[in-house]
Amino acid sequence: MARVLRGEIRWADLGSTRGHEQSGQRPVLVLSADVFNDRSGTVIAVALTSQDQRAGYPLTLALNTPLPKPTWVKISQIRTLSVERIGRKLGRATPEEVDRIIAGLNEILGV
Repeated sequence: MARVLRGEIRWADLGSTRGHEQSGQRPVLVLSADVFNDRSGTVIAVALTSQDQRAGYPLTLALNTPLPKPTWVKISQIRTLSVERIGRKLGRATPEEVDRIIAGLNEILGV
């Protein structure tokens, strides 16, 4: 598999889930550092959705992507995924967008 890099938007198989968790094949945004991705065999990513989101920042954030529909990051839907679940690259977020998403995650966590 090709290297998975921070900021990439990739297809991922989120598998079966429960409750309000995102599931199935969907795009995710990789947040974990490249060295972590290379050495751990996993990535830390957040789910993306094309469904208009009522909750604003820090729970969701509109993202400029090459995807065919408007896209929101579901910042609270963070997952650690095996690289075996990661598919082809769809695009890339800017470093500023990644920083804002991480800041939103920190806000949710009370950091």
